[in-house]
Amino acid sequence: MRDANSGRTLFARNENELRYPASITKVMTLYLLFEQLERKCLQLDSPIKISSHAAAQAPSKIGLPRGQTIDVRSAIEAVVTKSANDVAAAIAEEIGGDEQTFARMMTAKAHAIGMSRTYFSNASGLPSKGQVTTAKDLATLGEAIQERFPNYFGFFSTRHFAYRGHVYRNHNHLLGKLNGMDGIKTGFIRASGYNLLASVRRNRRTLIAVILGGRTAASRDQAMARLIGSNIGKASPVRTAAAIAPKAYTQSTPSSQNCEIGTSPDARADTNNASALGRE
Repeated sequence: MRDANSGRTLFARNENELRYPASITKVMTLYLLFEQLERKCLQLDSPIKISSHAAAQAPSKIGLPRGQTIDVRSAIEAVVTKSANDVAAAIAEEIGGDEQTFARMMTAKAHAIGMSRTYFSNASGLPSKGQVTTAKDLATLGEAIQERFPNYFGFFSTRHFAYRGHVYRNHNHLLGKLNGMDGIKTGFIRASGYNLLASVRRNRRTLIAVILGGRTAASRDQAMARLIGSNIGKASPVRTAAAIAPKAYTQSTPSSQNCEIGTSPDARADTNNASALGRE
């Protein structure tokens, strides 16, 4: 558990143990999508096409068929609430060209912001032996995306998403129940147990907390509520920590080169380095 204002770790247990992130993976998927929005390579109303690969993803999904499109805003909300694997794969293909390339971009970005033990092999968090992280790294991701994208972080507090006649409820059941909870993402596969990366803000204090490997969603949520309650008073109300993820791009309209698949030249170089590590 990290105090976002001071950068101090307030509580840790097995924080460097390698674990499967499950659908918390999608926080990094959205991190890269938010970069595209900030650089104006995409807009919230831009269409994202559903390929046969995306449509074939295992549940959880919203079940869009091949050839359909979904706008970026709805894609974000589908990922945040339903944890839609088909939409996560479509985002990956929109930005990276294919999901494998996008996973290398995810890994490069993870290492760039200090997630040194994290490796991604897909955009959704579906089971993959090569997709590993730690509680410490996920706390870094939660803090970085909150700090880096204040205009988009609010999506993680979306409690319900209505789309094409269906209403999807956010899997983070602490939203609206735990005072100050404003996101961000749950995750579950059999190999990981029940995971939660959470942000809580109270009285100018901000905590980023991670629980991995819960036996049930309910026990995980109860443990998170206890951790928040016992540590929020220890957090600082004053920001003193250095930025984790300083802005790499300006708000001005980018050149066409900056919007090429594979992102900027320096990011492509990082991606090549990540690929050489052999943990795809």
